[in-house]
Amino acid sequence: MTIPAWPLTDEQRQIVQLCQDFARREIRPRGREVDEADVVTPVDIFQKAAQVGIADFMLPAEYGGGGITDVFTQCLVQEELCWGDPGIGNLVCSNGFFADPILMLGTEDQRKRWLTPLSGADAPMTALATTEAESGSDAASIRTTATKVEGGYRLNGRKTWISNAGAAEVYVIFAKTDISQRSGGVTAFLLKKPAAGMTFGAPMRKMGQRAIVCREIFLDDVYVPTEDRLGEEGQGFRGLMGTFDVSRVVLGAAALGAARAAYEFALDYAKTRRQFGVPIIEHQAVAFRLADMATKIEAARLLVHHAARVIDSGQTATGLAAMAKLTASETAMFVTWAAVQTLGGWGYSREFPVEQWMRDVKLEEIEEGTSDIMRLVISRNLG
Repeated sequence: MTIPAWPLTDEQRQIVQLCQDFARREIRPRGREVDEADVVTPVDIFQKAAQVGIADFMLPAEYGGGGITDVFTQCLVQEELCWGDPGIGNLVCSNGFFADPILMLGTEDQRKRWLTPLSGADAPMTALATTEAESGSDAASIRTTATKVEGGYRLNGRKTWISNAGAAEVYVIFAKTDISQRSGGVTAFLLKKPAAGMTFGAPMRKMGQRAIVCREIFLDDVYVPTEDRLGEEGQGFRGLMGTFDVSRVVLGAAALGAARAAYEFALDYAKTRRQFGVPIIEHQAVAFRLADMATKIEAARLLVHHAARVIDSGQTATGLAAMAKLTASETAMFVTWAAVQTLGGWGYSREFPVEQWMRDVKLEEIEEGTSDIMRLVISRNLG
């Protein structure tokens, strides 16, 4: 169980308990199966999460959601769900990432039309499409175009590595309304599937987090009415960066969940596995490694929770959010490696889940900005 740095309200304790129970009952038992299936989205688990209110808890109450919109609580939830399985945990809460730019840039009518259907037991899956083959972390360099026509826009381009693409029913698409500009030309659009001219590539083969299936999206003269543009032309990048500040902190919490799972597994193994006549936890090298794992997890959690609290207070936290993601993701990579090392040959095999978690958390050092990009963001926000 996570040990938060601040006291929890009764409501927070209840949702954390709900997520702990759901992760233990529904997510953890399915982790290996989904990983082995490789390119199959576990829609049934998403639907179960929607039925108990986990998939929409982070949406404002006025649009039918659970009304728990603070980033700190989202971090508590994400850690518990990703303790069950990183990929499935991130899938269950993916509608929150879709909602952020709509809440930031959308009109009241757009919020009602696009967010209200995301609540309840029949909530659809969603996707946010930014990444392109030539623009990963550098979102300002996207080349997908949005050409103004009578009544709306025509989108043309190709998105890649889009989580939930194909399975999702609704999308936020980022495109350039002015290709001559960088960030100033980025605009966000809302799009519902099926749409004429919108097609999808085959599932992409991934190292880990296979519960979230990624595909390419091909946009060939896809028409979007003006009423489905988010904000004014050129405001999309601002909405995207605001989304990143939140999502990077929440993904830091996701990495912590996986790290905690790996640490707990390694600790239990070290207590029961005997070598040279004693449990291996009595070997100094193993004991010191476990101490490092526990210390790094607690330190990373403090930073993630601090960043969440700063955002919740209304302050800009771009550098701090990058610090939280960088620290938590690299902590998770170390802890899962250390768990594999502690289990030795068994850790390297698929007999136990630590090798899967090690593959899963590698993504946290890459998505929403690589560790190198996080260091760049931090350096630009010093002082």
